[in-house]
Amino acid sequence: MKAPKLFIIIPCYNEQEALPITAKRLKELTDDMAFREIIDPASRIMLVDDGSKDDTWRVIEGLHMSDSRFEGVKLAHNAGHMNALWAGMTLAVDRCDCIISIDADLQDDVNAMYGFLEEYRKGADVVSGVRSSRKKDTWFKRTTAQGFYRLMGRLGVEMVYNHADYRLLSQRALKALLSFGEVNMFLRGMVPMLGFKTAEVYYERGERVAGESKYPLKKMVAFAMEGITSLSNKPIRYVLALGALCALLGLAMAVYVVIAFINHHTVAGWASLMMSVWLLGGLQLMALGLIGEYVGKIYMETKRRPKFILEEHLK
Repeated sequence: MKAPKLFIIIPCYNEQEALPITAKRLKELTDDMAFREIIDPASRIMLVDDGSKDDTWRVIEGLHMSDSRFEGVKLAHNAGHMNALWAGMTLAVDRCDCIISIDADLQDDVNAMYGFLEEYRKGADVVSGVRSSRKKDTWFKRTTAQGFYRLMGRLGVEMVYNHADYRLLSQRALKALLSFGEVNMFLRGMVPMLGFKTAEVYYERGERVAGESKYPLKKMVAFAMEGITSLSNKPIRYVLALGALCALLGLAMAVYVVIAFINHHTVAGWASLMMSVWLLGGLQLMALGLIGEYVGKIYMETKRRPKFILEEHLK
């Protein structure tokens, strides 16, 4: 099998500290892969600047000038991690045999790419990088992450457990993925929908090479909500079931009130009345908020806005 032309796609947001270290390690990696004839020497490393506010773009320009293997893509505005990755994939799809996406912090083990390409040579179109353990995570992060994967499974969403966005896609898998037209994207749930032959490569996740995490708790919660509401309508069905349960409880309460009235046991119950009002009011607001989340997504989809706007591309 001919050595594939690989594009490594890296979304970057305020990564001026990490990029020099990341670039050095990826350069050494691709040099070794090209020497072993694992990849084509014409393979590229594509750095996508997602509207960074620091000197990320200047660092990318410097890397491109020093080595043509580094391609720079500058988005006109911060589009978000998923859209930045989508931009890189869109620009690479017609010029590669396969792509590997990885974060700029290099917490994901770059050496796992050898395994990715081995599975690709065996015929896999989708290769997922899977964390072998979460021992380095805090108890809170480990518990919430595992709970999220279990919740998504119960909602009927097919996902690879403990897999983020570190993956290989063949050109045909990439073309199939890019044919998806939705604006609200959750790639971890979309990629398994492709249906091509898949494989998994396990690795140990490390620490950031430099800089600070771009995913605080607020963004992690928003990310989880995006995944749930983008790929499943079961939460609305659960709200409907909860509403039916409340209606049955209300009917039971009505029967109780009638019996109490007949037996002259009626007493003004302020506490029970207030509890009922607050409970039902809270459930109604939750239901409206959940439905509003779905309506908002429909609203964004109907606009058909571009996922990203390209400002500059250094080839």
